[in-house]
Amino acid sequence: MTLTFETLPSELIAEIVGELDLETLITTSYLSRRIHAICSDSSLNPWRRPILRNLRAASYEPCLKHLSVRSTVPRQNWHEILSLATPSFILFDATLPNLKASDWEECFSRRFLPGWKKWKKDASWKETYLKMLHRVWHRSQTSCTADESWTKYVVLNRNGSANELDASSRTFNPIALFNEMKLQSNLAHLETRIRLVTTIADVRILAFGTLHRPRSTLMVNPNAHMFLHPPGIDVEESDIKRRISRLDHLVTDHGVYPMNGGPVENHHDPVVHHATDYDIYEPMLHPLPAPSHANYPWYTPGGGDKRWLGSGEDEEEGLCWVGGLMIVTQIISSKTHEASNDWLPLQDLDLVIGPGRQQYSSFTWSDLAAIAPWMEERLTNKIDGPGLGI
Repeated sequence: MTLTFETLPSELIAEIVGELDLETLITTSYLSRRIHAICSDSSLNPWRRPILRNLRAASYEPCLKHLSVRSTVPRQNWHEILSLATPSFILFDATLPNLKASDWEECFSRRFLPGWKKWKKDASWKETYLKMLHRVWHRSQTSCTADESWTKYVVLNRNGSANELDASSRTFNPIALFNEMKLQSNLAHLETRIRLVTTIADVRILAFGTLHRPRSTLMVNPNAHMFLHPPGIDVEESDIKRRISRLDHLVTDHGVYPMNGGPVENHHDPVVHHATDYDIYEPMLHPLPAPSHANYPWYTPGGGDKRWLGSGEDEEEGLCWVGGLMIVTQIISSKTHEASNDWLPLQDLDLVIGPGRQQYSSFTWSDLAAIAPWMEERLTNKIDGPGLGI
């Protein structure tokens, strides 16, 4: 049997054209009726890979701006674009498609923290999405805090409870807040350690804590360790050193995690995950992590995920987390990732001192449940405001 283009299965053709750049794929989709039908098929969707390659790139192909006018591009691809593209591109460059209200709600849930749904009120999901995106863009460019007078944050206490606290947005300084916490806990002599928990499109989650070799286990905060290192997930030391970048699985639509049971198909690098972990967790989808944390809550190779700086129950140099762990949300700007000093990148003071690191947003109970759902059953008490909750 002679092998011709017409005898090739549609799935194979979709795989081949999916390797093209976006501009070439647009041209190719109009070359014949069969290719046009394949490119228009939402189940085959050869557009996804070139679109994701654009979203990972520092600059986008010009044709991405007006992709919505192409009838051959399935509307489902806009879930990724509206979830991961830069705010300025969506607000000022892109021609937005006509989407259903459920699609705009899905895009909102993928891009923003759950606590931000409070801004919806009586508006449509499209209006809410665009207003929130403009608000984030505005706050990333200026020091304006008019839209949020009080910034909330969560503290995980060593006795198993947690407090949701707030401070004035105008003067919000997480370093000063945590220094006050250390003073009250008689830990002022210890160095403040800051960890990047995960990054989503417009914000990143930071954790402030202290490491020490305590004389008594009463000072150890087990919930701080569990928040940064989900139970059952570990990284081999050799795998941390290799830092193999495997980001071709930028988005996986498995739904909300954790699972109640049953294994999950492995779409991630098998060398950094234990097989038993897939019986417990699924990749985070609402909100969707940025490429630097694409495997979250598992370890993501590439250098951006620095939650694992030790092994087992100990952190680096055999230290343990002591006292409270403060969790905040930092707004990302175009300058956030620039090197600010001679500090180690993406940890400690490099995360909070320098250009693009001064704006923060609220982190609430619903955000904690989305970022670390395994903590729900480990918190003995959720307290709104200061105090012991008695």
